Amino acid sequence: MYNINAMELFKIVKDYEKSLREKSTDVELPLSEEYKTTLLNMLEYLKLSQNDEIAKKYHLKAGVGLAAPQIGLNKKMLAVHVNNENGELKEYCLVNPKIISQSVKLAYLGNGEGCLSVDKDHKGYVYRHYKITVRAYDLLTDKQGDFVFTGYVAIVLQHEIDHLDGILYYDRINKINPFEKRPNSVEF
Repeated sequence: MYNINAMELFKIVKDYEKSLREKSTDVELPLSEEYKTTLLNMLEYLKLSQNDEIAKKYHLKAGVGLAAPQIGLNKKMLAVHVNNENGELKEYCLVNPKIISQSVKLAYLGNGEGCLSVDKDHKGYVYRHYKITVRAYDLLTDKQGDFVFTGYVAIVLQHEIDHLDGILYYDRINKINPFEKRPNSVEF
């Protein structure tokens, strides 16, 4: 059912590591077998981290997204395993994702964002675009194209794409007024 080995493959890089602040480089397509395996293992890691029994046994922090820099690979790849606001499971293994358009409307998580690479809690709102269009290759559908994301899934994708640029979520918290309420924004 679960590939326990996927979790043993990765040591999550923490935010004090210099490599997490570096910009990632593009991945050559078609995707190599090595990168396909890595991406699928990243997705499996997320699934394992969301299983309470396995997470407790192996001391895993639950995650909904994982970018390649978080496993020590500064390549533009990320995996997402998340339920949207309607409870529908959404899974993606994106390569070379680039946001090509975004809404003016903003969104944020009312409880704040978290990160597998960040152990310390950073309080405050992280404002993201409510709707984004991402150009990427998705390994799971074997398609290169433009993908539209909204709401919570869009927030997760922007968080992971930030990792590819060496940006951490707490960089986006207003230092003077961390719980500032912005107009035209939706809370999740």
